[in-house]
Parts: sequence; structure tokens; C-alpha cells
Amino acid sequence: MSTGAAVAVATPRLYTRAEVESHSNASSCWIILSGKVYDITPFLFDHPGGEEILIQFGGQDVTEVMRDEAEHVHSESAYEMLAQYYLGDVADAVVALAAEADAAAADADADADGIRRRDFIDPTKPMLAQVWYSSWSKAHYLEQVHIPRHVHGSAPIFSYPQLEFLSLTPWYVVPVFWLPVIAMNILWSLESFAPWAVATMLALGIVHWTFLEYFLHRFVFHVDHYLPDKTWALTLHFLLHGIHHFLPMDGMRLVMPPALGTALTLAVYRTYMLVVPPAFGPPLLAGSLLGYVGYDMIHYYLHHGRPMTQHIRTMKTYHLDHHYKNADLGFGITSKLWDVVFRTLLL
Repeated sequence: MSTGAAVAVATPRLYTRAEVESHSNASSCWIILSGKVYDITPFLFDHPGGEEILIQFGGQDVTEVMRDEAEHVHSESAYEMLAQYYLGDVADAVVALAAEADAAAADADADADGIRRRDFIDPTKPMLAQVWYSSWSKAHYLEQVHIPRHVHGSAPIFSYPQLEFLSLTPWYVVPVFWLPVIAMNILWSLESFAPWAVATMLALGIVHWTFLEYFLHRFVFHVDHYLPDKTWALTLHFLLHGIHHFLPMDGMRLVMPPALGTALTLAVYRTYMLVVPPAFGPPLLAGSLLGYVGYDMIHYYLHHGRPMTQHIRTMKTYHLDHHYKNADLGFGITSKLWDVVFRTLLL
């Protein structure tokens, strides 16, 4: 008598092509890729190229489209994210045979929820401890943290509910917290300068913020190549920016928490006070803070909004390509200006 328990292997559900074709709109959008059926309805809104492109191929076999470089080059992460939307297979023996070889590698690395692990972070469990107690090399960490995952809701960072609550920042916290600070600095400035002078310095502060936006994103948040191969360094990287690349659509961790924003603000203000007369500090700081608030709102909108203008649509695709195609280029978020200047434009 055998002492081992038999392991049941679930048989994939089969769908006819007619069934798939009936799901071809924004309410229910299915596709076929290499003989497998995926319900991509939850991803429509988050697609870097816009939901209308996906709806255009709703109910269809996109195997050749996904492989067509003239249509669009899809990253490895694009195929990996599809795993969590898997429904079953096409009831077509010829297609199923063709799909078997293509799907084998992806199936081997996917867990029950379709999230590829490869000895990395499980986003269903507190993530900070996983990074801190890991034995990953820097190369392994950087490879895996830049493969975007999608989870429902917000993945936990801390084991303790109180700390977890403090780690979540809704988008509206940014204007609520910072607009009064901006207004106060503008009022102080009007005591020393004419309105036109204050407006000029506000504009200079905004321009300065666009440079800070680029500088911080490239040389602080993406200091990947200079990162020490130490657990503490990987943990710090993950908390500062790695989590955003690991889970780019987590809406509660898209904007900067006020505590981190305050530390950055104090550093910027101290810099202004060292290089300009004291009276110039408040209006320049107010302009930089205006630029920052605009940046954080635009950043959130690029991830979760439906752009109405061509410029915002272009920047949405540009920024999400930074996440899904090449994290070493495309550091501009509100504009491509400094990417052009410093030759880091993502084409």
C-alpha cells in the first residue's frame, strides 16, 4: 500500500473560439495567446498604450500581434502579467499542441495565482521582512524587482497593522497637506516683493522642481548600478522606489508620504538659503512645492487616469514604458525635457 498521497492535476477548462469572440468589449474583454484564454478586463484601464488598443483585439487571437515588432514590442513582464488572467485553453487540438511548448516555461515559474516567484517576494505576505531576511544577490534582486507584478488592492509591507496603515498614502493627501504650506510661503513672500516678482520666483521654483524630479528619479531612486551588494542597501532601495517598480499600479503607494516629502522639502529649503538671500527662499520654495504637487498628481494620473489630451496620453505611454520596457531610461514624468538634455530619452 502506498503511503504517498496522490496529487490531482487540474484539467484546464476549454473554450470555443465563438465563446471567446463574444467577450470583445470593455465590460468583458478576453483574448487568446498561444492557445490559452485570458480575461484581461481588469487590466484594460492600466494598459500603457490605452484601453482602446486592447478592446480593438478583444475576443481575438493576439499571438501574432504580440510577436509582431512592427505592431509593438512587448517586454517579458507583459507575458508574465498575463498569467494571473488565465481562464483556460482553446478547444482546438491543433492550437493546443502549438501552445504547449510556448506555455511550458511560463507555467513552470507561475504560482497558483499566476504571479511568478523565482525565489523572490511574495506580494501576498509582508514584504519588508522578506527583503531584509533574504539572501538574494544584488543582480537577482534588481532583475526581479523590475519585473512588474499586479495584485488586487495594496500588497502589505509590514506585519503590524499600525505601521501598515502609516505606509499607505491616498493621492489626495498630497494637495491637502502641501497647498496650505505653499499658500503660507506665498503670503510671506508678498510682504517682501511685488506680486510680479513673486510670480517670477514661483515660475523659477517650478522649473527648478522639474530638474529635481529628474535628478531624484535618476540618481537617487535609480542608483541601481552603484547600489552596494548588501541586504540593508537592497531593503532601502525597495522602500524608496523598488516597491513602485515591483507593484507599479498600487494606488496607495504612488505618491510621496508627507514624512518623506517634508525631509526633502527641508533639504531643498536649506539649499536655497545657502545660495540666495533669505527673502528669496519662501517664493522659490513655494514654486518648487507647486511643481512637486503637480508632479505627484500627474504621476498618479499617468498610472490611473484616462488622459484626455494628446500630451498626457503620450506621457502616460512614455512613463509606463519606463516601468514595463526599460527602467534605465525615461526618467522624466511630467515632461521629457531633461531626458532630452541628458540623453536618457526612451524611444
